[in-house]
Amino acid sequence: MLALRLTRGSRPLVQLRRLLVAAASAGTGFLLLYVLAGALAGPAGSFPRLLWALVPLAVTVHFAVAVARTDPATRPREGMDAAGLGPVRLVLVAAISTAVACTLGSALALAAFLHLRGEVSGLPFDGAGARLLHADRPLPVAAALTLLALVPLIASATVALTLRPGARARRTPQAELPWGISLTACGLAVEAYAGRGGPGMLTGWALTAVGLSLAGPGLAYACGTLVQAVRPGATRLLAGRILQEEAPRVGRPLGVLCAVAAGALTALALREQGGLHVPLGPLTGPAAALVGACAAATLLTTAVEIRQGRSPAREALRDLGGAAGVLRGAVALRAVALLAVCVPLSWGVAQLTVTALTH
Repeated sequence: MLALRLTRGSRPLVQLRRLLVAAASAGTGFLLLYVLAGALAGPAGSFPRLLWALVPLAVTVHFAVAVARTDPATRPREGMDAAGLGPVRLVLVAAISTAVACTLGSALALAAFLHLRGEVSGLPFDGAGARLLHADRPLPVAAALTLLALVPLIASATVALTLRPGARARRTPQAELPWGISLTACGLAVEAYAGRGGPGMLTGWALTAVGLSLAGPGLAYACGTLVQAVRPGATRLLAGRILQEEAPRVGRPLGVLCAVAAGALTALALREQGGLHVPLGPLTGPAAALVGACAAATLLTTAVEIRQGRSPAREALRDLGGAAGVLRGAVALRAVALLAVCVPLSWGVAQLTVTALTH
């Protein structure tokens, strides 16, 4: 009950982020129901489609965790222990808030799916997707509810594990860089062996995405090192040091976004060659849009979290006479440095992936 009260009393921006989580959960739930309906109509090839539908599930959970980290209701504050909200209770509040948002999205997905199948009448576009959603086959209630429960359960459990006390301590960003490079290379090798389509291609892309995610913090740290190299001024020194400090938090969503961008560039190149694999049929495009939107929203949400955490440092710099132009210049320099690394990286991984799939 306390978690619901804190959720209801949050600021509009916080509520907007939760609604975005609900929207992402609704999109993922709809895709899972679509795969279920397709499996009932034609069991052949349904397992690879289910595996591809897990990609939007993963990025939705990733986005939900990022939103939970920025939620003011889950941050330790003075006097909260006396009210019975210690670190463990705050983690429970975050998990419940995430579960509520994702459950709302799953309910909306079920309502929209049944409405487009023609099973909920009296609304516009009733039965408009009956053929696409295989309305001629009955939908098993237990299987549908099980699939819809995946997003709330996995998201809330991941939030609880990520925000538990002592979970934020990491190794240095550079320690995971070799592992990320190795996994990316393994993913490219699997794609070259498996070719286009099937679980092998998905396995290779998943390894590549995980590798880029692991390499992201190390790459962000390296960007900070390059920015402040060779007799830096105040702006470059400030930008480089902050980028090195932010690398463990901003690196992972940045690596995921690079993986998504590389996948999009690969799809465009394969479409031009006439060999594009469409794993989810007509909903492949919306699924790709959902994955890209979740990856971008996760990076933006992480940037908001970092900005909120650096508010005391910015105020201290202003009190010491630091010019506002220096702070804005440092922000712009960090963005340019990350773009200068991520854009060529995404393009290079895409070119290697296309080469691996076509030879």
